[in-house]
Amino acid sequence: MDFNELYMSKRLLPEEIAAQLQSGWSCCTDIAAAIPAGILNALAAGADTEERGSYILHTMLDLTPLDCLGPKATRNVTPVSWFSGGGLRDAINYGRGDIMPCYYRDMPGLFRDYVEVDAFLTTVSPMDKHGWFSTGAAGSNSLDLIRKAKRIYLEVNPHMPRALSAPVIHISQVTALCENDASLPVIPPAEIDEISRTIGGLIAEAVPDGATIQLGIGAVPEAVGLALKDKHDLGIHTELFTDSMVELIEQGAVNNEKKPLNRGKTVATLAFGSQRIYDFIDDNPAFLMLPVDYVNDPAVIARHPNFISVNAALEVDFFGQVCAESMGTRHISGTGGQADYVRGAIQSKGGKSFIAFPSTAKGGTVSRITPTLTPGAIVTTSKNDVDYIVTEYGIAKLRGKTLSQRTRALIEIAHPKFRDQLTRQAKSQNILI
Repeated sequence: MDFNELYMSKRLLPEEIAAQLQSGWSCCTDIAAAIPAGILNALAAGADTEERGSYILHTMLDLTPLDCLGPKATRNVTPVSWFSGGGLRDAINYGRGDIMPCYYRDMPGLFRDYVEVDAFLTTVSPMDKHGWFSTGAAGSNSLDLIRKAKRIYLEVNPHMPRALSAPVIHISQVTALCENDASLPVIPPAEIDEISRTIGGLIAEAVPDGATIQLGIGAVPEAVGLALKDKHDLGIHTELFTDSMVELIEQGAVNNEKKPLNRGKTVATLAFGSQRIYDFIDDNPAFLMLPVDYVNDPAVIARHPNFISVNAALEVDFFGQVCAESMGTRHISGTGGQADYVRGAIQSKGGKSFIAFPSTAKGGTVSRITPTLTPGAIVTTSKNDVDYIVTEYGIAKLRGKTLSQRTRALIEIAHPKFRDQLTRQAKSQNILI
């Protein structure tokens, strides 16, 4: 088989691929940099015409503006968010999109068992001499979507790194492909202010040499990463591969030599951030980009002793219920992998799970530690799983503590101007005994 001839026979324009998608189809993408913006924007260009019909679009973490999530296109394209970026967030809050409640670790199984995959649309690296494309920056759900899909449409991008262990697609499996020489989505470095730096330092003090780490999204997890530069023999087993992790590897703090699984290898299931990240994972034999149902499996996480998980939140109540995905009823993101790593870390020998955030919001006018969550707020991490809560005022250990003990510990790390008020509220609820 001449793979180049087969490639050319399947090469189309994005508009031609969009025209092949039929009304009523369930179309699926993977996450972040894997989302094929060229194909989806071509789909949006004709989505409001009668002859194009309507589509369901399953996607997650849109990093770049997508026309198919705008008000005009979503008359005929129904996006289903599995974890939202800005476009999906707006579509849902304005009643133009739907939500799939789930843990990140469960997504491949949900696609296998419950979701019709008429078309899998994804961005890949250029074809190699053997006819294979790499899904690059997304291990995530791609393997199961490849297996389940009735049709596979590729957007070939020379900027997509070839992650050596990522899922691959052979040209013989491809329905059609297009080319898009566009930079991959990047996000500006998190702005690490003094509060984030303080929180990062508090958590870093609790991280022993030889620990395996997972860091979430945002300024606080990035600050933790940067505060770990003086540690030794760290390992990385994480859903998201970040800029601070590249820094830790290049500085020598991470060598992955103490990990019992995938020793010597950095493990992740998706990557996004700066171009530095994409360059690092390209053709790197010491980097494993693997499916999320393995990477985020709490049983796999727990096999790493001294596992350290760091994630963020919007608010926490006296019980220790953590909300990280909504502001009351207003949709923000999704559960993602926070609960996966909380559960894995607390089952790890010597492991710790940290949920970290600044003590206040809205310019210091609102306490993020509250008697009860805002009405309608989604519980991301349950009171039964929560371990450590961290603000710039300290660390509160909640696991193994009673409600009264938890409440006192949380009030101690709340902003000082809210502590008396929180104490009065706790007493009025007969919590402090």
